[in-house]
Amino acid sequence: MRDFALSYWEHQAFFGPADVAIIGAGLVGLTAALYLKQRRPDWRVVVLERGPLPSGASTKNAGFACFGSISELIEQEKCGDLQAVVAARCEGLARLRELLGDAALDYQPVGGYELFRHEEATLAAECRDKIDYFNQLLAPVVGHARTFRDASDEAGRFGFGGVGTLLRNEHEGSLDAGRMMRALLAHTWAADVPVLTNCAVDTIEASATGQQLRLANGAVIEASQVLLATNAFATELLPELAVTPGRGQVLVTEPLPEVSLPGTFHYDHGYAYFRQLPDHRVLLGGGRNLDFTAETTTVPGLTLPVQQYLENLLHTVILPGQRPRIDFRWSGVMGFGPALAPIIDWVRPGVLAAVRCNGMGVAMGAGTGWQAAEKLTLG
Repeated sequence: MRDFALSYWEHQAFFGPADVAIIGAGLVGLTAALYLKQRRPDWRVVVLERGPLPSGASTKNAGFACFGSISELIEQEKCGDLQAVVAARCEGLARLRELLGDAALDYQPVGGYELFRHEEATLAAECRDKIDYFNQLLAPVVGHARTFRDASDEAGRFGFGGVGTLLRNEHEGSLDAGRMMRALLAHTWAADVPVLTNCAVDTIEASATGQQLRLANGAVIEASQVLLATNAFATELLPELAVTPGRGQVLVTEPLPEVSLPGTFHYDHGYAYFRQLPDHRVLLGGGRNLDFTAETTTVPGLTLPVQQYLENLLHTVILPGQRPRIDFRWSGVMGFGPALAPIIDWVRPGVLAAVRCNGMGVAMGAGTGWQAAEKLTLG
């Protein structure tokens, strides 16, 4: 007797033995599935997702197609080979755009800005002094001689409050995270890969045929290989992984047709970020640096200090003097670690992990999925 009362048809079409079972239907898991089917069309691949929608940040991010502001890059350069990391982010974005197409993503090459208030003049000067350095460092990666420039003379056009310095990234863009995930899901199903939602995996155990996955709903799936692509949730199944969750909170205003904010915007070392959506709402997120301990969690939720910080930023800097209605609030969970590069490695025989995008999942996801598929097909 099976633990889960599957019909013959359900077992054959959905829960039968797989060549690869992918845990996590986010950006990494779905792109890995697509690249696997490109490389091995005859393989049977299945994707398992614990929630009705991807549970991490793939459908909850801000839609920034970016690779880092100058203040972020200054800090990240202390952690490793920055040129290689930015190259991976750029490659990931290129793969995503190639895989789905700009129209499906609603990708817009709007450029980005980092803003500094008058009281942050010292940090602004440090970042301004690094413009030439980063332009030279990233030129071979980005393919352009000039990525960053001082755009402080544009500060007046946005109507920001108390902002003295703006630094522009010419090669940043935005996209629609919801349309991205719908397109990925459609492509995955079209590639004959079932994506099974509400199928949380409780355990991964070695079996005579490879790996056995026991699901919370009672089903059991046999797979020759397993790909863990749950990012911030990775340690729930593989506690040995060096992945720490980080919750990001987001809010979206009512439509504001009189406001014009073309571009993407970064503030406070990249811990705050905002942009205007196509329907003229303002999206604003971040603030986890206010209390790293409280935001080191996989539990979704909103906290008063972060929400107050975001609203104060909205009322005093972004839209000074205005108090628009807030129509949406949510949180998403990202995966971080001691190194900037993601983990894409065999953790146990037959079990590959592709996790830890360090808050750059949109940029890193497709490239991480591609590398994971390559490792799985090489065995």
